[in-house]
Amino acid sequence: MRTVLIEPTENPKVMKFVTDYNLIPGSLELDRTSDVSEIPLAQELFNYPFVERIFITANFVAVAKQDTVEWEHVVESLKNIVEDELLANPRIYLQKKKEMYQIYAEMTPNPNVMKFVSSKLLMEGFVEVKTKEAAEEVPLAQAIFKEFDFVTEVFISDNFVAVTRNHSVEWHQVMMTVRALIADYLQNGGEISKIEPQKHENPVEKIINRDYTEDEQKISDILNEYVAPAVENDGGKISLMEYDQASKTAKMLLQGACSGCPSSTATLKNGIENILKQFVPDLVEKVEAVNG
Repeated sequence: MRTVLIEPTENPKVMKFVTDYNLIPGSLELDRTSDVSEIPLAQELFNYPFVERIFITANFVAVAKQDTVEWEHVVESLKNIVEDELLANPRIYLQKKKEMYQIYAEMTPNPNVMKFVSSKLLMEGFVEVKTKEAAEEVPLAQAIFKEFDFVTEVFISDNFVAVTRNHSVEWHQVMMTVRALIADYLQNGGEISKIEPQKHENPVEKIINRDYTEDEQKISDILNEYVAPAVENDGGKISLMEYDQASKTAKMLLQGACSGCPSSTATLKNGIENILKQFVPDLVEKVEAVNG
């Protein structure tokens, strides 16, 4: 429930209903001749015949009434309407279903990376932005870098955004603020990426510009079936980058939450290396990490 406080003004005909966040950029002044078809809050308030005007700006809604009623008789009812309507449409204007995103934060095995998961698909595939300067073609990443100095990388894939922090902050200090920015950006129809996402099936092709050999394909197939789902669930991405047939070494490209993760080496040694040795013992004896 949105918390709304009732605040009198110097004008006895006007009452402010103050919330804990900015409602809209700029301001909005409405009377009974205004088009409020896309503003459910105004529609509900104007259902009360004594409401003359509505003014919305910053973090409050101001309501001007006629002299036919006293505030003490109606103010709680109006407050309830403001609370209910802000809960349904936090940004005042009617949100179409296709624009509604629910975002929640989720820890990853990498303590520096937080995963922000969306109720809607963000893209088919993934994009990785490793510096603020590289974010120009990925507007969502650009917005995150612009707002937060502590962000070092942004990885967008399927229905989540994985954000990497530096050591100037702890996630418990900033997690809700980052979540709110991502949610607001998506709710307001912000563009996610101007560049074509890399495909999950074989992202290495774009990096090394070659097809897999038969042996590499066997290794990749095992990764995709037994390893990739768990890694992607943790906000990361793992792909076969290079295979050395002579030394039977498979080099893995680590991206997203996997990149720079303290547990990556252990995961590769204890998990992925064992899986590959089990399924293709004639091909793999050793696994190495290459941070993306």
